[in-house]
Amino acid sequence: MKSTIADGIHYFGTTGFPLAVRRVSTDTKHTPSHPHDLTEVEHHHDFCELVIVTRGQAFQCLEKQEFPVTAGDVFLLQGKQKHYFHSRKNLDLINIMYDPDKIALPENDLRRMPGYCAMFMLEPTYRRQHRFASHLHLKRVPLARVERLAEEMEKECADNIPGYEAALRAKLLEMLVYLSRAYTSTDTTEAHALLRVGNVIGALETDFSKNWTLEDLLNIAHMSRSNLMRVFRKATGQTPIEYLVRLRIQRAMELLRNTNLTITEIALEVGFNDSNYFTRQFRKITVLSPTNYRKGLPCGTWNS
Repeated sequence: MKSTIADGIHYFGTTGFPLAVRRVSTDTKHTPSHPHDLTEVEHHHDFCELVIVTRGQAFQCLEKQEFPVTAGDVFLLQGKQKHYFHSRKNLDLINIMYDPDKIALPENDLRRMPGYCAMFMLEPTYRRQHRFASHLHLKRVPLARVERLAEEMEKECADNIPGYEAALRAKLLEMLVYLSRAYTSTDTTEAHALLRVGNVIGALETDFSKNWTLEDLLNIAHMSRSNLMRVFRKATGQTPIEYLVRLRIQRAMELLRNTNLTITEIALEVGFNDSNYFTRQFRKITVLSPTNYRKGLPCGTWNS
């Protein structure tokens, strides 16, 4: 099957805010629910798609592997993942499509929640390995709340009145926080494994200036060193210590832009005990010295 590209312009418009809500319903003829409805066509895209199954059941094919879905299932489809649904039986979906790079989400704040790290960073990566067992499944009452919030977002998109961008961003954040908190109550073994790593990411995000050791992180995760390193790297592309260093450099960049603190003071503020080591790490990641960055010289490639 040839994969189709779902272009964001078809959902967000040429100048629209990069968030859209689309409903998908299933009738006897499987009639498309909206223009550019690719529910049963293998496709991929360069934005995120939060899928909320409100009724019925089906099979989702993700990267050539099939998973059964049913009412109450909620999961994130990341860009470039080829996917589609088949064998739909009374399936109703709400798809919340958004571009996290353009919508300016407060990722640092979100990543302080273990449930967010587990559901939105780790679960998509481990979906195939866990056979979908680590996804979020909502019971009737929380599902109704999520539906209502999605309806409010849908109305904001449709009305398009001044201030809708701020309202949509706020409602998306409310949705992400609510789902992240709900994920912490998930009772599957696979979800618990992701939450343990989520606890590590959340701890680093919350207290990045602490003098963390790998032993500290192992105690938080309750995992072996090899298991934590493997899962963490697969999810983030980095080791925990590399992740921590980048957190500190990111905060240092903010302080360099917005304060008059000295380089040494900033190094200490973000958790580096040695200003020379801080400068080397800063240059390694931004290709600039802290001094040149403060002067406003353009950065090279951010090695994230």
